[in-house]
Amino acid sequence: MEAIQTAKGRDDVLALYDKLNWRLLPFLLTCYLFAYLDRVNVGFAKLQMQSALGFSDAAYGVGAGIFFLGYVLFELPSNLMLPRVGARKTFCRILVLWGITSACMLFVRNVPMFYGMRFLLGIFEAGFALGMIYYLSCWYGPTRMARAIAIVFLAGPIGGIVGGPVSAWLMTTFAGTAGLAGWQWVFLAEGLPCIVLGILTLFLLSDRPADALWLSADEKRLLATELGTSSARDHSFKAVARDPRVYVLAFAYFCIIAAIYAISFWLPTIVKAQGVTDTIQLGWYSAIPYVAAAFGMYFIGRRSDKHGERRFHCAVPAITGAILLAASILVDGNLFASLVLLTLGTTMLWMAYTVFWAIPPEYIKGPAAAGGIALINTIGLSGGFWGPAIIGWAKTATGNMHLGLLMVACLPLLASILLVVNKLPSRSVSAQLTN
Repeated sequence: MEAIQTAKGRDDVLALYDKLNWRLLPFLLTCYLFAYLDRVNVGFAKLQMQSALGFSDAAYGVGAGIFFLGYVLFELPSNLMLPRVGARKTFCRILVLWGITSACMLFVRNVPMFYGMRFLLGIFEAGFALGMIYYLSCWYGPTRMARAIAIVFLAGPIGGIVGGPVSAWLMTTFAGTAGLAGWQWVFLAEGLPCIVLGILTLFLLSDRPADALWLSADEKRLLATELGTSSARDHSFKAVARDPRVYVLAFAYFCIIAAIYAISFWLPTIVKAQGVTDTIQLGWYSAIPYVAAAFGMYFIGRRSDKHGERRFHCAVPAITGAILLAASILVDGNLFASLVLLTLGTTMLWMAYTVFWAIPPEYIKGPAAAGGIALINTIGLSGGFWGPAIIGWAKTATGNMHLGLLMVACLPLLASILLVVNKLPSRSVSAQLTN
């Protein structure tokens, strides 16, 4: 009889999570897909925009990365407000404002306007990615968190897969239509859907499980048991901010994100340097690394959950990605070899990124989790400025991207060292602070 009850309990849990998966993950993935497109479509628009407006490589690198300065300044306030305001209103505000700003990028005419619009885009998008991680932690227990994150964050590689071909198609097909250049159509067409998604969040999301009309009372109780919410106790964000391990995690994330966005923003240019000049071909070649990254993210998320281990599942891909990026310099001029190494290196970086974000929600619990996760991201995401900027400055100074790529490749190597030495205790911060 006990075995039958245990089996029924497992079936109920599986049915509950199937329901959560279909209700939450596809919509969040779609929202984050457009977030990623709005961050990196400037990498494809650069192919026309830079020559049309007379930007230098250094100006482009700074402009591409300045998005993250606005983002990090407003990340922490946005996430501290999220538990009080609620996910629905927070995500609606973010999506609508960044959609309007992204579409208005078509009005850019000079470098100061480029910097200003990218900075505003960062301000308005601040809090979204980490808000989603906090939001997922309200619905998924620690044994399922990495898989949930992996599915939602597949939006990054999927954005890379569709972003290249779609952006290239928009630039070539709509060039001159309604008096707009091809690069202007990229920003317009990829920005406006965000406004629609923002409005839909008010109708499709629930702030927390207790508010979900689509869950029965029994399902809510079962989910509360899975999450352990009945025994959760509050703790102060100030205590999280005093924990030195939080800052080690933040700098490790800085190193990973700097490498990811350096590749994301410069990949079309790197491929073009291998002798590919056709815009459509550039789009398809630039999509290849992200196809592999999508499979890698899902694989590493499931494996990390299965083994209940995070640090080495993040550190090993990080150091492997560093080696592969450095090796890509040695095959410059060989399109096939360069694509293979960039594809494998990009895959490893996204795998490290996926597992990394399963670490903070397990370490920081309770209402302070939103602020603690935001603190890590606020510090770490500034790498999104420095990574692209390093390559831009190096290319302007040396005429090629070898030095910049080598410097960027050193960063995930450092991240892997930090993750290995940062031995998190077995109990969460919340337990330590409240016991």
